[in-house]
Amino acid sequence: MMQTQLTLTTMVRHAEKYFPNKTVISRTLGGVQTIPYRKITERIHRLAGVLKNLGVKKGDKVGTIAWNHHRHLEAYFAIPSIGAVLHTINLRVSPDDLAYIINHAEDKVLLVDEDLFPLLERIKDQISNVEKIIMMTDKDDLPETSLKNVASYESLLQESDPDTALSEDINENDMAGLCYTSGTTGRPKGVVYSHRGIYLHSLALGLKDTAELSEEDTAMPVVPMFHVNAWGIPFAALWFGTTQVLPGPMPTPQILAELIEEHQVTIAAGVPTIWLGLLQALEKGNYDTSSLRCILCGGSAAPKGMIRAFESKYKIPFVHAYGMTETSPIVTLARLKSYQRDLDEEERLELRARQGMVVPGIEIKGVNENREIPHDGEAVGELLVRGPWIADSYYKNDRSEDSFRDGWLHTGDVVNIDEEGSVKIVDRTKDMIKSGGEWISSADLENALMAHEAVFEAAVIAVPDPKWQERPVACVVLKENEKLTEEDMKQFLEPQFAKFWIPDRVLIMDEIPKTSVGKFLKRALRDQVKEQLSLSDPS
Repeated sequence: MMQTQLTLTTMVRHAEKYFPNKTVISRTLGGVQTIPYRKITERIHRLAGVLKNLGVKKGDKVGTIAWNHHRHLEAYFAIPSIGAVLHTINLRVSPDDLAYIINHAEDKVLLVDEDLFPLLERIKDQISNVEKIIMMTDKDDLPETSLKNVASYESLLQESDPDTALSEDINENDMAGLCYTSGTTGRPKGVVYSHRGIYLHSLALGLKDTAELSEEDTAMPVVPMFHVNAWGIPFAALWFGTTQVLPGPMPTPQILAELIEEHQVTIAAGVPTIWLGLLQALEKGNYDTSSLRCILCGGSAAPKGMIRAFESKYKIPFVHAYGMTETSPIVTLARLKSYQRDLDEEERLELRARQGMVVPGIEIKGVNENREIPHDGEAVGELLVRGPWIADSYYKNDRSEDSFRDGWLHTGDVVNIDEEGSVKIVDRTKDMIKSGGEWISSADLENALMAHEAVFEAAVIAVPDPKWQERPVACVVLKENEKLTEEDMKQFLEPQFAKFWIPDRVLIMDEIPKTSVGKFLKRALRDQVKEQLSLSDPS
């Protein structure tokens, strides 16, 4: 067989040759623009020329601090297509972690949205390795800034050659992307994506039993482009000729509903908190979402009640997925097998609420005390993953062996796997609650609480207990104008769980702290609960 290289440059060439008339709908601070692929690919070549003129060479890191829009999409392809490394930076990390990430990656150039410049201005004295900062803005003139060596993205593109050649000497195993985990403990860790990994992951997104992405679709990745490359959707979409709707800075649920209606979005991707917000918007407004053939949900477990609401009330198919920064990210998707569609509604919902079947190309297993668990839907163990788009170490990290051992990624997720091979995340190893020698799943309690029609969000944590070692405490945010007591919530749970699973306390809160990508930040929540419980303790 021919040994052709699996690189992003081939994806760009395919798009510019076969899909020049497809479009990107891009929302920026200046409004919504519709840009044909012929213009997008021309601008990719121009940006490649800009970076070459700035002295960016093979292996150099180019960081992006940006929302989901067309300029960020151009960077996705221009940077790797000259042999450099696309480093998408999480704009929601602390200033200290932001400086650490930029320095650890050794970013040479930064592409930064105009409204995000204040993030850099706070750490300007800590990032001396950065040689050039390029402001991405719709404005003709650069706004004032205290940062040095700043240039205009659009001005640089206008001066650049639209026929700049993309590199021919890229090996498919070269670094193409770099993304840092949003870990809740310790420093963020860098994960490297190769051209080959992105290429194969993109192909997987086009399979019918995964995201089924194709030229016919209009895709809206709500998941940020700095979070595992928006789950790889921008890469696959440009390659496949998919129309893209990029929702831009701080999209509200109302903005998302309007974009879905106006541009007839067929597939949208995001974390559960995004879809909880969209549900509220749909309940308050009259939006046409009939174009949606799929909501792709990942990042954390989706409550059954939310899945039921989308599918029963709004007739929007809801697909549960699982992955990590370390896995590019798609590992499993909860789609029904053909003969499972004849099951009754509750049985189907139970399967749809699991994380689902492993995608072709990836291998998984559950392990407990070095023994592989049986596929019986009951035995639990840590999920191990391997495959061509799974990382094999952390970037410049001498503790990689904690997560990468014996050719497998040890995910830290506790799972069971049923007879059909469907995976269910029971909990994170660090979030399991051990009470009186018995394990309690915080995830199962959270899903049950969020099934209550008055509950907007719920998180369950462990608190130390002198008798039982640990006990569960539930934290609940109610929907607008809803009222429930602690006793109401306990009574709601009692028929569903063994007595020792019922949380000792159910705290009604205004909000639950979250990580930069919308997951519950349980470290901060534990501190908050500890303080609240100590204040309410009469002793």
